[in-house]
Amino acid sequence: MKNTIIRKNAYYDSVTLMSLSSKILDVKGVEEAVVSMATEMNKQLLQNVGLATKESDDAGNNDLIIAIKAEDENSYEEALKLVEELLSPKNKKKNKGELESPKTIDAALQQMEDANLAVISVPGRYAAREAKKALEKGLHVMMFSDNVTLEEEKELKEIGREKGLLVMGPDCGTASINNVGLCFANEVRNGNIGIVGASGTGLQEVMVQIHRLGGGISQGIGTGGRDLKEEIGGIMMIEGLKALSGDKDTEVIVLISKPPAKSVEKKILEEIKNVDKPVVICFIDGNKEDEKDSKAIFVYGLYEAAKKAVELSSGCKEEIEKENNSFIDAKELKKSLKPEQRYFRGLFCGGTLCAEALSILRGSFDSVRSNVAKNENEKLENINDYHGNVLLDLGEDEFTVGKPHPMIEPTLRLDRIIKEAKDEEVGVILMDFELGYGSHEDPVGVTIKSIKEAKNIANSHGRNLIFVAYICGTDIDKQNYEKQRKMLEQERVLIAESNIEAANIVIEILS
Repeated sequence: MKNTIIRKNAYYDSVTLMSLSSKILDVKGVEEAVVSMATEMNKQLLQNVGLATKESDDAGNNDLIIAIKAEDENSYEEALKLVEELLSPKNKKKNKGELESPKTIDAALQQMEDANLAVISVPGRYAAREAKKALEKGLHVMMFSDNVTLEEEKELKEIGREKGLLVMGPDCGTASINNVGLCFANEVRNGNIGIVGASGTGLQEVMVQIHRLGGGISQGIGTGGRDLKEEIGGIMMIEGLKALSGDKDTEVIVLISKPPAKSVEKKILEEIKNVDKPVVICFIDGNKEDEKDSKAIFVYGLYEAAKKAVELSSGCKEEIEKENNSFIDAKELKKSLKPEQRYFRGLFCGGTLCAEALSILRGSFDSVRSNVAKNENEKLENINDYHGNVLLDLGEDEFTVGKPHPMIEPTLRLDRIIKEAKDEEVGVILMDFELGYGSHEDPVGVTIKSIKEAKNIANSHGRNLIFVAYICGTDIDKQNYEKQRKMLEQERVLIAESNIEAANIVIEILS
């Protein structure tokens, strides 16, 4: 049984709907479920899964789609009932003095007069308008929303610069302001290292590694991925740099991004000349020529950025160098692979981690392709039909249309694990797991069954299959890092201590 319901002018934010859709798919007997706003992208998804109707085709961006396909009527009714429960306000009376959830920025400010930051998560067509309202009220802004035009982004950041306010985003997924994590963020120690990052998981990885090395974070400022484009001019990277330069709690500054436009890089390096604190720059896949005549300290990996920042900061314990047992195990396990098992597949939830892995692995293999590659010869043409060494960022739009991001719902990756296990030329599967605010409550737990099944598939055909994993998380994250790690160890998964180490373990096994 299948049915598609359209609710006119029933807006829900994307984070709520992402979480809801995954819960509906868990209902026994449900084969397909799309609960989303009726954007053009989501309507195309309905077409792809056979749930489109004339009503859904005619629906507008502000209309809600509830589309369910189930084995029978009972499963359908149970799923629909769950949708109603999850979308409805809690059926309980407010306690005396309890405030209603505000519907506007003005209403929120009436309840929280001392608020100084607004997180915006509405459809892109409305996001700029709401962000502008927040700036006019004197609020810093974090825009989780995407699909904001470059012109709107530039205007908002110019307003922010004029008013002395941060405009993090659009499409900014991570920040840590005054040690409070926003959207996707890890629980880390408070400290004296401030970061400005144009990438979400890149910012998370550096924060996590600083924590593990004994350092702490003063501020983690996100800019959104387009800030360093020539059209925007690095406005928020520069404003974030200025803010950290004047912050009494920040002693060391780290800047993280993919290589910026040359004109933007020149502006950033000029601004660094005015900063009296050490500045570490990590431009992933950057050019070492950039180091010439610069006051900044350049590194080219996320772990190196964290390590250098901790070395420069005061009062942090020194790193204890030790060999990871996973490298020792890798040397033994590589003997178990057949000669034809010469390829790896990377299944990433974090886009920046995928990009960093590509920058490391390309030097040891004849060919590596990816859906995040910038070089034409490395771009993956078809995400469902490929051969050889491949790295996939499963958080890209081509995988997540109408579905939760894999950091929220890692079950998106499970079918891919089984698919790769059936390829007789695959010897290694590389994966990341993100912990912290916003991420799934048990990312390893929901993946273990598929890892076991994949190994059984390989074994039934006389092959071994090696899994390499990196857990981006700290010992104080809510998901319990040690518990997540032990589940992987029980399945003989090789566990790296950083993303770069995970890539190097793959090199140890296959190069």
